[in-house]
Amino acid sequence: MSPFLPSSLYTPSRSTMDSISNNFSGLPTIRSAYSVCDFKANSAFDGSLKDKFLVASGNSSFAACSPSEGIAMYSKEFYAACTMGGILSCGLTHMLVTPLDVVKCNMQTNPQKYKSIASGFSMVVAEAGVAGLFKGWVPTLLGYSAQGACKFGFYEFFKKYYADLAGPENAIKYKDLIFLSGSASAEFIADVFLCPFEAVKVRVQTVPGFANGLSDGMPKILAAGGVAELFKGLRPLWGRQIPYTMMKFGCFERTVEALYANVVPKPKSECSKQEQLGVSFAAGYIAGVFCAIVSHPADNIVSKLNASKDATIGGIVNEMGVSALFTRGLPLRIVMIGTLTGLQWGIYDAFKVFVGLPTTGGAPPPTPK
Repeated sequence: MSPFLPSSLYTPSRSTMDSISNNFSGLPTIRSAYSVCDFKANSAFDGSLKDKFLVASGNSSFAACSPSEGIAMYSKEFYAACTMGGILSCGLTHMLVTPLDVVKCNMQTNPQKYKSIASGFSMVVAEAGVAGLFKGWVPTLLGYSAQGACKFGFYEFFKKYYADLAGPENAIKYKDLIFLSGSASAEFIADVFLCPFEAVKVRVQTVPGFANGLSDGMPKILAAGGVAELFKGLRPLWGRQIPYTMMKFGCFERTVEALYANVVPKPKSECSKQEQLGVSFAAGYIAGVFCAIVSHPADNIVSKLNASKDATIGGIVNEMGVSALFTRGLPLRIVMIGTLTGLQWGIYDAFKVFVGLPTTGGAPPPTPK
């Protein structure tokens, strides 16, 4: 069984990996625009990032590497690289779309005042200046960096863990269940780290005069309600993020397969790294649209819970009604989440390519003859 189908889901034994590596070295037709990297396990503070994840250049054959040659798939160095990629992909992208997030949160919590996307931007700028569009960028950066580290790092771990439990044949047969289970498990952990920062972010963005940012916002929340107030939105956050992440990873993996099978005119192994990253972005954007739709009701609840100390889930549902719960702020969120998810997958896979790892996902298995 090829180690790249489906999506590097199951890792053969070391002897099998060595055999595959030897066999691939003699197949010049299976090429990659990047090769295996050499990981240097020295201090994280010695030298540059690329010194730790040194990429070999040239169009060499792609083969599974051993620890002495570079980053072995599913090694601790592999998970460290995926964790770093997650930090970069989630933290940076969420910070960059802070203006969209500020308007979205205000439209959700105060629809009478912020009636549309255009008027929402105008209102924020009129009241707080351009700087008002960037309120809460620090808790956004820190919170989503922590979430991204856990989301991507633990997804790769749980995907491998559940595949090993299932065994090689069932890992292929039930790969969708493995994608969904792995992503749900990862997000369950990730949201615990995100939740305190999300509480501060929403309060700073939607409550005028509450605080300027994380440094003064978090102490105010702790003084008012203690640590429990920071985690008040954890359950609805799970309700928003776990379906979102299951769609983000499950839909992405399937979309990558579909693009290579039906759109890209050549196999993944023959695509350049730029072409593969283009597939990652396109699949990520498509997945992001579905992510926004399935998680939007919970997103409305999270925003209103964090905006008011006395808000409850039941009260929010009664106040908004089912229709508004699913639709208020949805167009803006589709644009925001679609772009975010596409960029996140592009950045994540670009970092994996940078350190010499393959991009996420792959071509579907060949049809049995």
